[in-house]
Amino acid sequence: MAPLIAVKNLACHRPEGDPIFVNVNFDVNEGDIVVLRARSGTGKTTLLKCIAHLNLYHGTVEFKGKPPKAYGVPTYRTYVQYIPQRPSLLPGTPRDLIETLSTFHSRFAPERSSEGHDYLSSSMILAEQWGITKELWDRAWSLLSVGESQRLSLAIAYGFNRAEVLMLDEPTSGLDPALSTLVENTLLHEIHNPDTALKAIIWITHSDEQAERVGTRFLHLSPNGIEEKSRIEP
Repeated sequence: MAPLIAVKNLACHRPEGDPIFVNVNFDVNEGDIVVLRARSGTGKTTLLKCIAHLNLYHGTVEFKGKPPKAYGVPTYRTYVQYIPQRPSLLPGTPRDLIETLSTFHSRFAPERSSEGHDYLSSSMILAEQWGITKELWDRAWSLLSVGESQRLSLAIAYGFNRAEVLMLDEPTSGLDPALSTLVENTLLHEIHNPDTALKAIIWITHSDEQAERVGTRFLHLSPNGIEEKSRIEP
């Protein structure tokens, strides 16, 4: 069986031609929570954007043995979904976003009936568990705190029950310890819930404590490639 994600000989360069990283090879399998670590500026976020087909790269990225273009890139991005650290850069409100996404055919999984499904309600229920009040859905992203934006963007991703791989860039960096633990526990539960699509997570965190709590595998990125570690390293 093909891994969920297979990254082969991946390289990404700056516009002037200098490499950010080269020779990146790794797989992500069902049930994995892969913690991605590296020194600041090494390209952790860039790597996630390459896997999400948001950045230009050299090499190969496959989802279940097929490249993104085999699914159609918009559809692929719903299966392999990147959630940025600062979703507050989005226009409009969270309600605007989810209503717009609900009109995209690529958001609907053929193996799951979407007829009559209220994606907003599903997302609001989860967000409320994370301390998000209903009025925040109508507040501009630019007026939300980092923590509010992070919880809302995660809740929207879950509401569609489409992503099989979530790529999270410091998803709880704006939260206090109690809220961070609450979000972590939800993610850890959902990855083992047969009623949801989620099968694996790639997680960037600068917190050693969080990495230890959530990670099942640990990858260290350097400009010359990626290495799997048996334990957390700074």
